[in-house]
Amino acid sequence: MRIDAQHHPPTPPVLTRQMVLLLVAAFGGMTSFYLLLSVVPLYAAERGGDVVAAGFVTGALMLATVLVELAVPRLLARIGYRGCMALGMVLLGAPAVALLAPPSTMLLLAVSLGRGAGLGIVVVVGSALAAELAPRERRNRGLAIYGAVVGVPAIVGVPAGILLGERVGFPSVFVLAALVTLIPLAAVVAMPGRSSDASGHHGSVIAMLRVSGLARPTVVFTAVTFAAGVFATFLPLAVAVENRGLAAAALLVQAVTMSLARLAAGAVGDRVGAGRLIAPAVLVAAFGAALAVWTGNPLAVIAGMALFGAGFGAAQNATLARMIERVEPADYGRTSALWNIAYDAGFGIGAVGFGLVVGSAGYPVGFLVTAAVLLAALVPAVHDSRQET
Repeated sequence: MRIDAQHHPPTPPVLTRQMVLLLVAAFGGMTSFYLLLSVVPLYAAERGGDVVAAGFVTGALMLATVLVELAVPRLLARIGYRGCMALGMVLLGAPAVALLAPPSTMLLLAVSLGRGAGLGIVVVVGSALAAELAPRERRNRGLAIYGAVVGVPAIVGVPAGILLGERVGFPSVFVLAALVTLIPLAAVVAMPGRSSDASGHHGSVIAMLRVSGLARPTVVFTAVTFAAGVFATFLPLAVAVENRGLAAAALLVQAVTMSLARLAAGAVGDRVGAGRLIAPAVLVAAFGAALAVWTGNPLAVIAGMALFGAGFGAAQNATLARMIERVEPADYGRTSALWNIAYDAGFGIGAVGFGLVVGSAGYPVGFLVTAAVLLAALVPAVHDSRQET
C-alpha cells in the first residue's frame, strides 16, 4: 500500500550552504588559535629567556578573550553575525603576521591581546550562529556537528604547532596561522546579517552567577581549566629540550582523550545525570596532573596527560549540562557564555599563576600545586552533586 508522501515531510538538512560556510570559517579561526597556543609562549621563553613572560603571553590572550566575550552580545546587536565573525577572524589572523617582526615582550603581549579579542568574538558568535542556522527540530545535531568540527583543531593544532616550530621554524608557523584564518574570510559573506530573534543578545552574563545552582559548577570548571592553561603553556617548557616531541605527543593524547571523554560523558550523563559525573571527572583530572610531576619520565607524562584529558573532557560536558538544566530556555545563551568565560578565565589564570610559581619553585612543584587546586575543587563538586536538580 502506497503511503502518501505528504504525511512524511522531508527532514530539513543540517548541513545547509550557510552552515557549511560557518564550519569552514570557524575551523580556520580555531586552527589559527590552537597552532599558536603553545608556540607563542615557547617563542617568548626561547627568545627572551623569561618563563614568567611565557605565562603572561597566555594570560593576556585569555584576559582579552574573557573581556570581549562579555561585550559580544552588544556587538552582535550593533553589527550582526556577519560583521562580528569577520572582525573576529581578522583579529585572530592579522596579528600573527606581526610576530615576524623582531620579538619583544610588548609585541608578544599586544599580539596576544588582539588574538584573544578575536577568539572571544569567534567562539561566542560561532556557537550562536550554529544554533541559528540549524533547523529547530535538529538543533542538537547541528550544535554537535559544529562542536565536532571546531574540536578538531584542538586535537591537532597544539602538537602540530610545536612540531612545525621545531622542524621549519617559528616564522613559518606564524604565516600559516594567519593564512588559515584570513583565507576563509570569503565564507563570511554568505552568513546571515542579523538574528531572526529580535529579543536576543540582551542581559548581563555575570548576573547569571546569582542564579541558583550555577556558581558551584562555574567554580569547579574554572579550576579544571586553570590546570588546562598550565599544561598547554608550560608542558613544552617543562620537558627536556631533546624531548620536545614528548610534549607534542602528550598534548595530542590529552586532546584525543578529552574529545572521547566528552562524548562518553554526554551518553552516560543522559542515563545517570550530569551532576554525578562532575566529582569523578575532577578526581581523574587531579590524578593526571599529579603524574605530570615526573617530567623526566615519558610514561608518566603521557599517562598523566591522558588522564587529565579524560577528566577535562568529562568535566566540560558535565558542568555545562548541569548549568543548562538549571535555567530556563531563555537563559541558555547567557549560561553558555558564562561557561565559556569560566573556561577562558581559568585558562589564563592558570598560565599566569603557574608562571609566577615555577620561577622559584620549579616545574614539579608547580604541577603538584596544580593537582592540589583540582583536589580543592572536589569540595564544591561533591556539594553540587548532592543538590537537587
